[in-house]
Amino acid sequence: MARGRLRIYLGAAPGVGKTYAMLTEGQRLRSLGADVVVGFVEPHGRRPTAAMADGLETIPRRTLTHRGAAFTEMDLDAVRARRPQVALVDELAHSNIPGSRNAKRWQDVEDLLDAGIDVVTTLNVQHLESLNDVVRQITGVRQRETLPDEVARRAGQIELVDLPPEVLRRRMVHGDVYPPDRIESALTHYFRVGNLTALRELALLWLADRVEEGLQRYRAEHGISAPWETRERILVSLSGGPEGETLIRRAARMSARTPGTELLALHVVPEDGLVGLDPAALDTQRTLLESLGGNYHQTTGDDVVAALLQFAEAENVTQIVLGASRHGRLASFLRAGVGERTIKGSGPIDVHIVTHEQAAGIAVPRLPHPSRGMGPRRYWAALGGAVVLLPVLTLLLTALRGHLGFSSDLVIYLLAVVVVALIGGLLPALFAAFAAALLADYYVAAPVHSLAMERPDEITAFVVFIATAVLVGTAAGTAAQRTHEAVRATSEARALSRLAAAMMRGQDLPALMEQIREYFGLAAVSLLERNAEASPAPHWYVVASAGERPPERPYEADVESPVDDDLTLAARGAGLSTEDQRVLAACAAELGLAHVRGRIAGRSGGKDALAEAERTRASLLLAAGRDLRAPLHTAEKALLRLRRGRARRPAPEEAQLLDAACTAVHRAEQLVTDLGDLSRLHAGALDLYLRPVDLNEVLGAALDDLGPGGHSIVLRLPEQLPDVIADAALLTRVLTALGADALRHSPPDRPPVFNAELRGDHLEIRVEDGMPERGPESSTTISRAPGTRVDSLALRLSRDLAEAMDGALETTTEEAGAAFSVTLTLPSAAPGGSATSGSAG
Repeated sequence: MARGRLRIYLGAAPGVGKTYAMLTEGQRLRSLGADVVVGFVEPHGRRPTAAMADGLETIPRRTLTHRGAAFTEMDLDAVRARRPQVALVDELAHSNIPGSRNAKRWQDVEDLLDAGIDVVTTLNVQHLESLNDVVRQITGVRQRETLPDEVARRAGQIELVDLPPEVLRRRMVHGDVYPPDRIESALTHYFRVGNLTALRELALLWLADRVEEGLQRYRAEHGISAPWETRERILVSLSGGPEGETLIRRAARMSARTPGTELLALHVVPEDGLVGLDPAALDTQRTLLESLGGNYHQTTGDDVVAALLQFAEAENVTQIVLGASRHGRLASFLRAGVGERTIKGSGPIDVHIVTHEQAAGIAVPRLPHPSRGMGPRRYWAALGGAVVLLPVLTLLLTALRGHLGFSSDLVIYLLAVVVVALIGGLLPALFAAFAAALLADYYVAAPVHSLAMERPDEITAFVVFIATAVLVGTAAGTAAQRTHEAVRATSEARALSRLAAAMMRGQDLPALMEQIREYFGLAAVSLLERNAEASPAPHWYVVASAGERPPERPYEADVESPVDDDLTLAARGAGLSTEDQRVLAACAAELGLAHVRGRIAGRSGGKDALAEAERTRASLLLAAGRDLRAPLHTAEKALLRLRRGRARRPAPEEAQLLDAACTAVHRAEQLVTDLGDLSRLHAGALDLYLRPVDLNEVLGAALDDLGPGGHSIVLRLPEQLPDVIADAALLTRVLTALGADALRHSPPDRPPVFNAELRGDHLEIRVEDGMPERGPESSTTISRAPGTRVDSLALRLSRDLAEAMDGALETTTEEAGAAFSVTLTLPSAAPGGSATSGSAG
């Protein structure tokens, strides 16, 4: 029996329309003659979703009892017994009630697929197991119902059901997703714009990876090795040389020109694992690459070009960035460089050769350093041994002349050369080989005491001896050097791995510093950071330290390993060898990364705390608003009834008190409304509809809302006044609040004044208190000091509403503080202005 096919409708959040899309597909398949049944659909009270299921056969649910409550689940046995062609099963990651055949609904779906039934289902991206931790960090909510990614990957089709965050939030405000009592809490917590945007990006990226997997699988099945340029992938080849940073920056600029480009870097390590490069420089280049959004990779191989091209083909790379050769003309003539060989073997992959300061440098030939591989003591001991051993051996062979043949003498000399090579390495071995050849020719070979040779067999033996001695000495010296390097590399790797493991375990900087101090046998170490703002002399302070009397300045240290311009590792103690200093530089780079990560984590924790405090504040405001509305409404009704009851027996003092109480309650109601609107505005849940609005109509509505006092306001408007781009209801509310504030602060004989003036592509509306004018030269913008009129709730709400409508609100006051004015600036719909209209959420 053929296995059924699985189709998933994937969404970034609840409410985007996954269930509706699944039912639409079911109706389409039914219209084509397919046998479609509804195994399980949860419309969540949404009428359009429930209506879309009309006409589809629905399998009755199975009722289960758990802890005294009745629950319904999909009847798996009934669906299998019905054996439809297609089953619609909602919420793939759902956990079944205990007592069901399977613990998870995706296991029920697997049974249906095994029975040969096609399944169409729905899934939210936050339920994928691999993204669970990421979603928790974004939303602060851990998803308990998760789905193994492999289940979703096996789907034959995955279709993304997408909605922009603003549209989804607007649907929630209209009650299309959750009931009214859950809307405000959802909008200020899980369904914030930032959360929805991040979840949407996660869904898109996860689906893009699945598409990439399908493409790679198709190319593998059809034997396609040539790269397909479905996405630009730029690969930087890092040799570990100083040109690496130049190549990374050049590739990053190339990547930035094409959106969606992926930046990669590859470093090829020889298969023997012996790298003569500075690991700190390579680590610095890796840090730079990751800061520019790239991914670092490392592979092994003796042939750099073959490893590079093999990786490029596997990753479907479209462009390779290489540095210009650092070899001179002679070296390039003897063997083609990496760039030339890469170009010949790249095929359709573009290869960019980038010049740099180190390109085509003059390579100065150098003899091996005496201490390389063996160390100076063994080097000089081998030379001294050769100087002593060879003359003694010559005296011995001279005494035995006539008892041994010339070939035997050369074999004994060869043994001495091998011993010297094993002790001192290559250079002492070469010296011993030529010295032994000369001594054998002069003292042992006939004619004695002469460098001339008469017999052909002696000449042949002498030449073979020289060649054998050189080869054996070279091999022995090289082997000793490689052994030394292998031991050194193992020690370095062990030190760095211990340090990296300690960092992964979360050890603090002082503990890491103590490990470094013990490993290198130092008296004290300090991680110093420079205060970049200190001038003119740099000021250093200790980030972390270990040991007695750690250095507090770089110049106080015996050994210094800079991490960057502002961070350095300083140490006191015995001097370190070149190899030890190289390892110390790598440790310093890791300490720098640990310091930066700790600082970022601290800032992130602070931001999380502030964000949580802001969410708590918004929730408290909304909760307080809901709790206060009912008591205030009841108090207003009671005061109105009391005032009507007292109307037959007028008492001036009582009437005045009742009027004041009614006014206070009304202002409190308005205050609660303003607080709620301010919280919704900051949460992005206040629905805006921006369009051209007639300012005269809006001002008329605002004056009517102000009541009798509004008719005393003076309007000074030009005859030809263009429309403004705004939300008519919110603009009316802003002008009403500004007018009421001006009326409260104006004397009875000097009413407020409304002015309007077109300035460029914006319209300025100025509301002035009824105070004597002092001239524009004396007006200055005042700061938003707490407790001042500028910081009142009405003006704060008006300012935020104006900014939400792409406008601005500024307050000015006279120097003496007597006159106060507010300027509201909004985009104009006049020619040259911003005449586009639309909706914003």
